[in-house]
Amino acid sequence: MANQAVSRGGVCLNLEQYLHLRVTAINQYLTTLCEENGPLSDVPVRLREAMNYSVMAGGKRIRPVLVLAAAESLKASWEHLIPMAAAVELIHTYSLIHDDLPAMDDDDFRRGMPTNHKVYGEAMAILAGDALLTHAFTIIARTGLEQGFEPRVVLQVILELSEAAGPAGMVGGQAMDLAAANPVIDDTTRPGSELVSHLQQIHRKKTAALIQAAIRIGGLLAGANFRQLEALSTYGLHLGLAFQIQDDLLDVTGQSATLGKEVGSDERAGKLTYPRLFGVERTAQLVHEHTEKAQQAIQDVDLNGKWLHEIANLLLHRLT
Repeated sequence: MANQAVSRGGVCLNLEQYLHLRVTAINQYLTTLCEENGPLSDVPVRLREAMNYSVMAGGKRIRPVLVLAAAESLKASWEHLIPMAAAVELIHTYSLIHDDLPAMDDDDFRRGMPTNHKVYGEAMAILAGDALLTHAFTIIARTGLEQGFEPRVVLQVILELSEAAGPAGMVGGQAMDLAAANPVIDDTTRPGSELVSHLQQIHRKKTAALIQAAIRIGGLLAGANFRQLEALSTYGLHLGLAFQIQDDLLDVTGQSATLGKEVGSDERAGKLTYPRLFGVERTAQLVHEHTEKAQQAIQDVDLNGKWLHEIANLLLHRLT
């Protein structure tokens, strides 16, 4: 049956149903984190509220879903991996809170709501981001202990996430992004030029690193062999690049009501982006090219990559 697969109990799912089941489970787990009697009950109330505000502000939950989908491509069950997947979402949310700060991108809205610092102040927003980042690793360690994961696998997961979120990943990418403000773009700017290479590294570190880590984590938790893990890694890299290039494009062609944030913010901030270097048409082509490379990577490697393939298609045509 086209565009369908079999889930537990022999029920056929389409992609919308597949995502709904997993996103619902992820959201249920995240909701419990900041409840009054939840795992963070000892955290100061204002800080807990600020954390919860951004965690539960919506979002597609793409990164945690990718953890699950990668594991499922290796025939692993997904339910017991929800905490590990949710930890990736906490790191993503921390990065959004900090990216929105006045010293960074200085954004007033995120997902159609006032940004964290607009509601709780800059100091509390910084602390909320710090708390989400560090608590993600608490979840991973505790889940590893409570569920009996192999210690080596848990250490590998921690290594993947810490590198993706750290100075060689998101933090480094943000630093490069800030340094690239108001670039000189002229007729000498060609593919392979220093400016283009710099932009590619920003995207690889700032966005693709965490998406790639999410995919690799799913593979590690499901016992992927070297060849399978390499294929998943290549998929994650190109999917992450396609995702960020699409973000650049939507900032030019999208609508604020749909995106949940102001469009044109990259241009106003003088940011280095793909549309500025390549134009809208070529940027759209690059999104397609990286999507195809992602999908090709998981062909012919003993993986059931159906959902990974369909998720890539979904992101290719997204409007937010």
